[in-house]
Amino acid sequence: MSLPAFSTQSELFSTAALSGSLFAPTDRYRLFAQKVYPRLAATRTLLEECYCLNNGRTAVEPVLLMGVSILQELDGMPDRQAAEMVRYHAGWNFALNRQLGDEVFHPTTLVTFRNRLNEHQQSALGFKTILDALEEVGLVSRQSRQRLDSTQMFGRVARMSRLDCVRESVRLALQELEPVVQPEARPLFWGGLWERYVESQVDYRTGTETLARKLVEAGTDAYQLLGWLKTQQPSPWEEGQQVKLLARVFGEQFEIGSGTAAPLPKEKETIQADRTPEPAQAGEAATSPIESASLPSPPPSAQAASEADVSAPKPPAEPELVLGTVQPKDKKEMDSDRVRNPHDPEATYATKGQGEQRKEHVGYKVQVAESVSEATLAPGEPTRNFILGIVSHPAYESDEAGAQKMETEQAAMGLEKPPVQYADAAYISAAQLAAAAAEGRELIGPAPKAPENKDGRFTTEQFQVTVEERKAVCPAGKENTQCSRLVEEETGKVSFRFEWSSHCAECPLRAQCVGAKQEHRTILVGEYHSALQTRRQEQKTDAFKERMKHRNGIEGTQSEMVRGHGMRHARYRGLAKTKLQNYFIGAACNVKRWIRREAWQIKQAMSAPAAPGTAAATI
Repeated sequence: MSLPAFSTQSELFSTAALSGSLFAPTDRYRLFAQKVYPRLAATRTLLEECYCLNNGRTAVEPVLLMGVSILQELDGMPDRQAAEMVRYHAGWNFALNRQLGDEVFHPTTLVTFRNRLNEHQQSALGFKTILDALEEVGLVSRQSRQRLDSTQMFGRVARMSRLDCVRESVRLALQELEPVVQPEARPLFWGGLWERYVESQVDYRTGTETLARKLVEAGTDAYQLLGWLKTQQPSPWEEGQQVKLLARVFGEQFEIGSGTAAPLPKEKETIQADRTPEPAQAGEAATSPIESASLPSPPPSAQAASEADVSAPKPPAEPELVLGTVQPKDKKEMDSDRVRNPHDPEATYATKGQGEQRKEHVGYKVQVAESVSEATLAPGEPTRNFILGIVSHPAYESDEAGAQKMETEQAAMGLEKPPVQYADAAYISAAQLAAAAAEGRELIGPAPKAPENKDGRFTTEQFQVTVEERKAVCPAGKENTQCSRLVEEETGKVSFRFEWSSHCAECPLRAQCVGAKQEHRTILVGEYHSALQTRRQEQKTDAFKERMKHRNGIEGTQSEMVRGHGMRHARYRGLAKTKLQNYFIGAACNVKRWIRREAWQIKQAMSAPAAPGTAAATI
């Protein structure tokens, strides 16, 4: 698709020429046209890489589409309404440097534009462009104090039970295979599966035993279908997306044990009863392009059929299955990244909080990093803080993993590690505190609480431990007698065990310290316990609590992005499209804060008294 000629010059009868009486100096559309649009126009060289310059019909100007994508996040509008605003709204046309009578575009053009950005790894282009502009005008520094927190994001899918997920996966696989697998090539059990999963639904008013039996039935049917696919000659439909997804869901939800082959009642057939299978060519192996690691082995009946002598025509055999071989896995054996809804396999399950504060969702997790200005604001002055990073990742991943991805993203955008970073307890660990100290940075946040002993004995927190010197002092003031360094073979994790072998026998605090079945007290701490212990003591001081107030502002920022820009719910399916949505939200949030600050400065300049003997400044 070729690109049109691009110009940033306004014509005589453009909205820019008529803007003097329509848009005040502090109007946000005027400021967008003056501050933001030139920055977006400078990205056209990068946007050109998403198009074929000299082939195909002329495309809609990508700079215009980039500006529309940010404006629709500013005003909270879907694609169709955004296209209407470009047609009728004078402010939008002025902000985007459009001329009166310019051709408009269909709303699906915005969908195609977003797909182009994703296909060419340019999803962060809009966000990075605004961030670079803020740095150029001095509102953002490459190395600045930051605060970091995460929030949940619901995927654009419904929550499904295990039975729903398996049945829907089978249905989607059948619908994918139906137009490409000819009727004469379909197995005898095809009609029964089609009726059970495409034309019927489960009655959920039945008891739990019936639903559990239907889960086994769905797993057995999936096993039979996948086993049949494996015995077929190589064909394109074996590589179908939904077939691969069904194989993944089956592997996540079920396990295969031993059993004996037994015939099942004949299913409803959609083929002629006198059809005979076509014989295989001599020397050809009935292998599948789908690797055996991704599909289960076929039932013995299907294996026997593929290995039998097919030189003479034979009537189709009744379908057989290995009864008792397919069993649902226990929930404790299932991975946290398993498919929850086949319509968006990347939307995963996660929980947050405990008790009444516990929240569950299927979707994604979003990390938001914001700059922290410690300067006192004047009355009515807009914030000086801006979004420095926004990372979308699977919901099951921890906040520490999200913080690592944030660090990688900011490095790619030219930002350095923050000298001071404010976070909550989810980001604080002994290893993270030690790593930050080694780099000369501060990681400000409460340390996780020490585990409590159920019998009320002294906890590890009440011992003064200096791991570097292999010393520890118990609540009675006694120093340890032994210290052992332990290394886990699988993970390489290092721990230290401190013992008080000769001090506990006659200690007056023995009842509060040593267990009934213990001879003396021992404690086990990690390699970086000293940093953790220091933080637990520090966080009790008033000075630390005062510093932690800088973290609280991230809660308001997340509320702004959720309530004002719709970040709580994904508008698209898939992690890549969700990332793009959040990048545009972050760009729109920064643009809004930038414009408000520019408008405030203009008002301050207009209201400032003129110096004696000088004319008033004009804007």
